[in-house]
Amino acid sequence: MTMTRLTDTVALLGEMIAYPTVSSDSNLALIDALAGWLEAAGARVEIHHDATGRKANLFATIGPDAPGGILLSGHTDVVPADPEGWTDDPFRMVERDGRLYGRGSCDMKGFIAACVAMAPELGRAVTTRPLHFAFTYDEETGCLGGQALAETLAAQGIRPKVAIVGEPTSMRVIEGHKGCWEYTTRFEGLAGHGSQPDLGVNAVEYAVRYVARLLELRRPLMARAPKTSRFDPPWTTINPGSLHGGVAHNVIADRAEVEWEMRPVQDGDGQFVREEMHRYVRDHLLPEMQAVSPDARIVTETIGEVVGLAPADRNAARDIVMELTGANGCDLVAFGTEAGIFQGLGMDVVVCGPGSIEQAHKPDEYLDIDQLAQCLSMLDGLGAKLAR
Repeated sequence: MTMTRLTDTVALLGEMIAYPTVSSDSNLALIDALAGWLEAAGARVEIHHDATGRKANLFATIGPDAPGGILLSGHTDVVPADPEGWTDDPFRMVERDGRLYGRGSCDMKGFIAACVAMAPELGRAVTTRPLHFAFTYDEETGCLGGQALAETLAAQGIRPKVAIVGEPTSMRVIEGHKGCWEYTTRFEGLAGHGSQPDLGVNAVEYAVRYVARLLELRRPLMARAPKTSRFDPPWTTINPGSLHGGVAHNVIADRAEVEWEMRPVQDGDGQFVREEMHRYVRDHLLPEMQAVSPDARIVTETIGEVVGLAPADRNAARDIVMELTGANGCDLVAFGTEAGIFQGLGMDVVVCGPGSIEQAHKPDEYLDIDQLAQCLSMLDGLGAKLAR
């Protein structure tokens, strides 16, 4: 990895950060730019739009049209960035003290920039097996793009042998992570004057009881933790992320909404929580609400049920990346990625990328330049391996 390559990658990352690809907005401009850069490197590029036409996945291939190969994957969307919390414009990269500041710098445009910057060299290296690039939309809101891409690859019969997902791991090799199941539960009650609560159905009250029941499930989930679990913590977790409802002190709230998630260590835990909450709503909350207002409702929307990455005894992706990085061990993490989706297609998968998850989703998000250099070195080694 040369200093020129690092300089070029930093410049490319700056261009990418300038595209404000917040999940609520379109990512098409960045996807088009990525397509142009990869096509210039000799890649065969496909762009797959979502149903709205405002989002798209990019799938590109360099090297022979053959089965197997290696997939490099990252998501193009970023979380929102309130400029008031930032020292500088979050969508204008700033280099300071060996760090690259900007929304998405580590989560995870740094990895994508490294992949694209190395594409010409990687393209010259591939001989007998293809190298694929997958850049997706809406990972931050339920891995929607990753799931759509998986369907596309399955339909086309494309199945790389190994996948490297470049989420920020400080270049540690990650062989497993929990799932991420996200929901929004909405409560519709009956408004009225706050002085006569018995004549209305307070949606906030029932939302609070719903959250209380979620929290009660934490203890049985701890007891269900597999004895061999290597996760920290070793059990499935539940987090009520937000509760909104009501309009004023003296009005019975007729609307409330709870956003919540769980991080299953095993699929059975997810089913357990869903069934317990369904039973609690059916047998307790809803009958009480509808005794006052027959039109009262509780509806849960599934935002995403993203499978975890299960550690495997045999994992070619893990072995390759450990060799490339010189790592003498691998870890598990609690945060979710698209890795389990690719594992579900039969690939060996590992998560390894530049930057720390501690910097993601925060004001003044940054990527250490040294981390970017380590990622380029890994990809340089990958090129040498592909050339064999």
